[in-house]
Amino acid sequence: MKHLLITFLILGSQLVAADGQRFDLAKRASEIDLRAKEHPEIKFTFTDDKGKTTDLQHAVVDTRVPSQGKLVIWLMGHNQGLFERISSYGYHGIQPHYANSWLGALTKEQLSEGTNLGKVRLEAATGEDFSPLVNIPKPDGMMERSLQFVKWLAKENPEGKWEQFITADGSGLRWEKVIMSGISHGSTTAARFAMHQKVDRVVMFSGPRDNTETWQGGASATPSNRFFGFSHVLDGGWKADHYCRSWQLLKMHNHGPIVNIDAAKPPYGNTRRLITNIDVKNNSGRAHTIVVPGGKDAMGQWVYDEVFRYLFTHPVDQSGPAVPMDADCEMDQRPK
Repeated sequence: MKHLLITFLILGSQLVAADGQRFDLAKRASEIDLRAKEHPEIKFTFTDDKGKTTDLQHAVVDTRVPSQGKLVIWLMGHNQGLFERISSYGYHGIQPHYANSWLGALTKEQLSEGTNLGKVRLEAATGEDFSPLVNIPKPDGMMERSLQFVKWLAKENPEGKWEQFITADGSGLRWEKVIMSGISHGSTTAARFAMHQKVDRVVMFSGPRDNTETWQGGASATPSNRFFGFSHVLDGGWKADHYCRSWQLLKMHNHGPIVNIDAAKPPYGNTRRLITNIDVKNNSGRAHTIVVPGGKDAMGQWVYDEVFRYLFTHPVDQSGPAVPMDADCEMDQRPK
């Protein structure tokens, strides 16, 4: 029973077709790699205080759909609706469990210092020593957790052909095939990592933040035309100019203006910056999460279906015209 709870395949009859099916898989990180460790100093553990498993990782592939040879790495809690959607595009997807709980372990002064956040994010993503404030070894970083998960998937789900994302020598992932994505904290780390390691694309929901830091304006291994963002205008991070600031530092304005998807259709002028003001009853918390809905609307349609397809599949070589930076977006947000 324990094994069934930890490793499972959802093989419902509604998913099965003569030429393939969607595979939804899951496995604990601590069972895949015995080097994986807990870090209670940053409240990063394999179970919560009630004994519930917290290190379960998720994956998806739909073999009924022609493979596009792209792997989405999602840096936030598992979202089944998102995974069903990306798999329908012919993408593979994983949600790795990595040491990302460091935010609450930093003091207010450390959080606003100006360089700490970017360094800690990079250490959590790579497992390399970028910050003296945390000690996250390689097996607990996003890169290694993702690699070990994909290796496990290649063995356990041969139908999915996961081995295409592993380098010939088995030492890493083929990052040129990887799409980094996340929401909030996850979108910010996805962007920080993509500046360090060139990837195929970055899809950022409700982010990035780190509004007192300047890493977003540094040299980037991933070109600016490969960054895509989507936010609700009532999200606190948008109202405080956190997202527009990051988008401009990332040079996304070189690829088109901000476009409200409520009054536009794909391809949205080939821009990289999308917003919405869909009704959230003036709830900023709801505004923060609604851009990654987990279900369908009353008509049975995916919310933002066209937007998601655009963000994840729009050709990166098709860009809108460069526009000036928005003078109303506060760029210097350092504590006065």
